[in-house]
Amino acid sequence: QVQLVESGGGLVQPGGSLRLACAASGLIVGIRAMAWYRQAPGKEREAVARITSGGKTNYADSVEGRFAISRDNAKNTLYLQLTNVEPEDTAVYYCNVEILSVLGGESLWGQGTQVTVSS
Repeated sequence: QVQLVESGGGLVQPGGSLRLACAASGLIVGIRAMAWYRQAPGKEREAVARITSGGKTNYADSVEGRFAISRDNAKNTLYLQLTNVEPEDTAVYYCNVEILSVLGGESLWGQGTQVTVSS
């Protein structure tokens, strides 16, 4: 069984920075693409950033140039560095990981971590 554990959320002032992490553990054979999504109150979940196993990244237009996605394959950990945050970035952030385990391929979600941007 594979689990994802997110950390790093919290309260941050506009213009500030925050780093989120998502650690995968368990019987992992390999990890393919990894991504961050977010869901603000009253809105649908939206994709924020994605990184392939080869390190290719892409971002939502709303965060391009402000957020940076990265991964540490040795630690099976995904990161999202948030900089110059805006109140509109307030949301629950979820990681999504495409994992190959001993049971086969599966797409897993983290439990979510709250990011609140407010002065």
